Amino acid sequence: MLSDAEREELKASARSSELREDSRKISQNRHNPFIVNGCIDLEKVVTFLTEYNYFINHAPKTFRRIIDKANKL
Repeated sequence: MLSDAEREELKASARSSELREDSRKISQNRHNPFIVNGCIDLEKVVTFLTEYNYFINHAPKTFRRIIDKANKL
């Protein structure tokens, strides 16, 4: 639960034109390195995941085939 003072502080922040302008600038300059020309570049995604696994020293598991016949979500 928020106290009355915290609630008023949040309302004041929401009315702040500076906060809205800063949020707009951040939103405009946001960059997703996996999207190229509006589409997801799978090569970049796979490269990132491979390098990240190497970085965290994650040993890859061997593939095990799922034998179950009735898979439900």
